[in-house]
Amino acid sequence: MIVSSGGELVGRSGVQREAPEADNISSLWHHQPRHTREKRFTDVIHSTISQGGRVLIPAFALGRAQELLLILDEYWANHPELQNIPIYYASPLAKKCLTVYETYTLSMNDRIQNAKSNPFSFKHVSALSSIEVFKDVGPSVVMASPGGLQSGLSRQLFDMWCSDKKNACVLPGYVVEGTLAKTIINEPKEVTLMNGLTAPLNMQVHYISFSAHADSAQTSAFLEELNPPNIILVHGEANEMGRLKQKLMTQFADRNTKILTPKNCQSVEMYFNSQKMAKTIGKLAEKTPEVGETVSGLLVKKGFTYQIMAPEDLHVFSQLTTTNVTQRITIPYSGAFNVISHRLKQIYESVEQSVDEESGVPTLQIHECVTVKHESEKHISLHWTSDPISDMVSDSIVALILNISRDIPKVMADSDAIKIEEENEKKAEKVMHALLVSLFGDVKVGENGKLIINIDGNIAELNKESGEVESENEGLKERVRTAFRRIQSSVKPIPLSAP
Repeated sequence: MIVSSGGELVGRSGVQREAPEADNISSLWHHQPRHTREKRFTDVIHSTISQGGRVLIPAFALGRAQELLLILDEYWANHPELQNIPIYYASPLAKKCLTVYETYTLSMNDRIQNAKSNPFSFKHVSALSSIEVFKDVGPSVVMASPGGLQSGLSRQLFDMWCSDKKNACVLPGYVVEGTLAKTIINEPKEVTLMNGLTAPLNMQVHYISFSAHADSAQTSAFLEELNPPNIILVHGEANEMGRLKQKLMTQFADRNTKILTPKNCQSVEMYFNSQKMAKTIGKLAEKTPEVGETVSGLLVKKGFTYQIMAPEDLHVFSQLTTTNVTQRITIPYSGAFNVISHRLKQIYESVEQSVDEESGVPTLQIHECVTVKHESEKHISLHWTSDPISDMVSDSIVALILNISRDIPKVMADSDAIKIEEENEKKAEKVMHALLVSLFGDVKVGENGKLIINIDGNIAELNKESGEVESENEGLKERVRTAFRRIQSSVKPIPLSAP
């Protein structure tokens, strides 16, 4: 099992803090109750505003931001004395995400669904597009991204407000090593601004985690329930993962559990028993198979067990049933039936001749899976119950019958054959002419029978018999030749054999 670990210990006094957030677990910390964290959050903001200060909340655009805005909007609604203090969220992505939240309230908890109005249609919160339109004339609360204060609007506001002790910065989640947010948790005396200058850090810094992930107790209980043979701690700080590893080693000391904390890009090998055991039941279990004998049946997975049973036992030992699909296909055929029988016997070992009991027509049974019936002087029908083998056999029989039909000589008067051929030629010529017109527009028949194609004064002559094209414009010449060749291959019948 792979567990995402992390977190940190913040160590200087004077910084309001609680357990830092990990991606899935918060190291060895235990989360404070939800109502306690919300009260700390609103108390810090209310206190700062009452002193005439400004509150900066660096946050990521999705998830935690919307959650905190809900808390603020509800708190403002219950405190009329604060309603003249503006609340802004400054993140284009958060604004887009908010539209999704407003739309899918029915997918949220009962409290959101049962609200009289859409909770995400904030009454006391407004969007802030940029620092240029922000009027910094008094107390305010601004939630801005990014959460690490490394750049963007949150960093710009921090640079403006960090020197005033009346202001506050509330960090609502885990901060990454190497970012300014991580640095100010330790309350340095000075910070480096974006312009390269240094400024005193006088503003209050509060760390109040609104992590939605499991804490140490929840994670331990989860692992205890699963009891996995392998636990891999990833995506966390080395010291915190080491502490968590020691705690888990103590917890699983009486079990053969492997706990690993690999470094970045380090490979980990785990070995699993790939063998699965399946039990035979029903008719298949009536006889004990010999060593090396193959047992054939349906493999059915039920929960974490596997069973092998005969198809006819499927409805007895499971909620599944089997269904047979009977297929039939009719093929035009006017030749002798014994020709088909002769050809099939050259291919298949088992071809039985008989007569259909109901209709009295001659039939052929191929390997007891496909039946061929001589329905009439002009038709042959195939009947079979669908399965991979029977489908393959039926396909080959269809191909065989079609080939036999093609090889049977056709008797036709010469005059009729010539007449049909002439009609087909005329039809093909009309279709070819229509397609050329659709491609080139101006296409006319010349005195010599050639087609004259005119495009913006460029003339091309096409010989319909040979396909040769004459034109002074090489580009037009090649276009007409290619188009005619493709049209001809589409209109003319495909040759049955190579010339």
